[in-house]
Amino acid sequence: MPPAEPVVKRTARAILLDGPHLVVIKRTRPGRAPYWITPGGGVEPSDRSVLDALRREVREELGAEITNVVPAFVDTVAHTPEPGDGTPPGLKVQHFFACRLAALDPALRHGPEVDAPRGTYETVRLPFTPEGLTSVNLVPASLRAYLTRNVAGVLALLAPDFAGRL
Repeated sequence: MPPAEPVVKRTARAILLDGPHLVVIKRTRPGRAPYWITPGGGVEPSDRSVLDALRREVREELGAEITNVVPAFVDTVAHTPEPGDGTPPGLKVQHFFACRLAALDPALRHGPEVDAPRGTYETVRLPFTPEGLTSVNLVPASLRAYLTRNVAGVLALLAPDFAGRL
């Protein structure tokens, strides 16, 4: 049975591990409290797949390359467009992928977050532990709750006997 509301937006986000740390972006926007978010963003019409969107977004936001990409979590939420967004109200499906950092060069960052930022974007490494994950306002809350409960499970997704075989 189709959903009551149409899916109007899809995003791809990285649960990006660098050793014992989760790589996130600290966002500070005028008039809002800081929040931390995983790298990623919207699937564009030019993206061949959600995975292509993930790789593009990680390159744009961090200047990074990723490896061992494994689907980990899907979250469906109401999408209320911002003025000028161009999408109607409906549902947003957020695809979260566990992956490892292969390379990082901040000089390679590009795209709207760099060219016309609305606030600041700071790359931060959090300890990938329940305490590290809850030490900041990691959004969305559903991801924070999932990761806090599943640190060992996400690490198991990236185990050599699993991550390299999907």
